[in-house]
Amino acid sequence: MNLERDAWLQGPVGDQAGIAERWLTHEAARRHADLGRDRPNAGLLASMSLLDGPGFDAATLADPVRDFYEHTSRWALPATVRWSPLAWPFGALLGVLFARRLEQLALPLRTSDLADGMTSGVTPLLAGGEQIGASWLRRLRATDRVVFSGYYDTAVAPATNRSCVRVSFPLPNGRLLVLLEPHARPDAVLTLRSPSGRWGDPGAYLVVEHASDCWARRIPIHEQFDIYTDNLGALRTDHTLTLWRTPVLRLRYELTRK
Repeated sequence: MNLERDAWLQGPVGDQAGIAERWLTHEAARRHADLGRDRPNAGLLASMSLLDGPGFDAATLADPVRDFYEHTSRWALPATVRWSPLAWPFGALLGVLFARRLEQLALPLRTSDLADGMTSGVTPLLAGGEQIGASWLRRLRATDRVVFSGYYDTAVAPATNRSCVRVSFPLPNGRLLVLLEPHARPDAVLTLRSPSGRWGDPGAYLVVEHASDCWARRIPIHEQFDIYTDNLGALRTDHTLTLWRTPVLRLRYELTRK
């Protein structure tokens, strides 16, 4: 791949020694941006209207849904997790051999792991005073172990020409990049999906960079986020992860304003 031509695959690169937030200053330098650590109400996106286009209108979203993405730091995210029995051993092995060592994608295996909750640190990247992206670092409160470290901005999926939420998880020599296609349902529910599809569609891509070249592969990891207000007015998120067509895990968040 040529990352100047295929800019939708651009993103941060992790360190061999570990991920956490080590990549953030390098990404800020690559984007010629400053770190907005002094912004207490920072969100993952500067505005949900960045996603407006065919099939999506941010103005139709419920106010709390929009506020969560535009002011994520205002929200606490208590969660429960449920793994597929078939996938749980794989998740445990991944955590022991890979995720904990690299401080990246260490998904909780049990709801008890989340008993004390997770911290949520959002750091925007600013160019000319305007937010161009944001990092999101989540740690387990009980152990201070990194659950995931990601970079959020928007990109156009070239096969559909639609704006998507682009989430990049830095890895050594590259990243796991997920394009999430937005859908605003008539009942004010926001759905973000990375479905199966062809090259250039929304979905998950593994990108590896070397000094002289770069390659990318579409991988069969699919996610869906449903963000909605329930009958009692509480904001909730259901996050499902599948591998090919096999369910892997489901995370449910009850979002509360701090």
